Amino acid sequence: MNKKLLLINDMAGYGKVALSAMIPVLSHLKYEIFNLPTALVSNTLDYGSFDILETTGYMKNTLEVWDKLGFSFDAISTGFIVSEEQTELITDFCTKQSKKGTLIFTDPIMGDDGHLYNGVTEDTVRLMRRLIGAADYIVPNYTEAVCLAGAEYRAEGLTIEQYHGIIDALRSLGASSVVITSAVVLGSDKKAVVGYDSKCGSYFDISFDEIPVRFPGTGDIFSAVMIGRILDGGSLREAVHSAMDSVYRMIDANKDNADKYKGIPLEMCLGLLDADAM
Repeated sequence: MNKKLLLINDMAGYGKVALSAMIPVLSHLKYEIFNLPTALVSNTLDYGSFDILETTGYMKNTLEVWDKLGFSFDAISTGFIVSEEQTELITDFCTKQSKKGTLIFTDPIMGDDGHLYNGVTEDTVRLMRRLIGAADYIVPNYTEAVCLAGAEYRAEGLTIEQYHGIIDALRSLGASSVVITSAVVLGSDKKAVVGYDSKCGSYFDISFDEIPVRFPGTGDIFSAVMIGRILDGGSLREAVHSAMDSVYRMIDANKDNADKYKGIPLEMCLGLLDADAM
């Protein structure tokens, strides 16, 4: 029977990000997908003008209904969270589900390029530390990792050994396996993904060549592929490598698109996920 996966993230009306990106990817990988939107967003934020409808009340009511109906999931993935109230709600839900054996994947979306996003406060960071403490797998980027670990962001990057220290700090908060994306490696002309697999008790790092274009939603595609490969029985390193290769192929195939703000046109690209299926 296909595994049941709940995605907690925002839903964009125009653009392939968050739920709009993860649902088609994980559906293509043959998982039974359910979703709980944290917000309805008019379009990707890259366009500069947008509207966001927060759904906290709906989320509370939905979780109460699901509890009464006895719904359960094999895994839960959390992404963009709009408010501190939502963070507390999702943390409590994930903590309870984790105790029942549900796998928890968390992408602690809070910032990038050394800066926290507008509206992200120290209280948000504190609550996010609680949420990652309930997670089996966390996928922060470099900025989010140092923020959660209480370390200093350095534009020139860190050594691999220093990233291991950041990972140890995140694991001390309760996170099991850690994947740091977009890691700037000191003294290298490449970026890397640096991780720790709690199942085998080992660190790993995989460098990559960066295609100099930006598409929103590529982090969501990365997370979706990684989750799918892990649920399929792959090791964390294998899952990360598969996710990196998939995202690279999708960016490369669409690098000349005129409107990159709407993200990767996934309807045309899902076949690229099959090239390295395990």
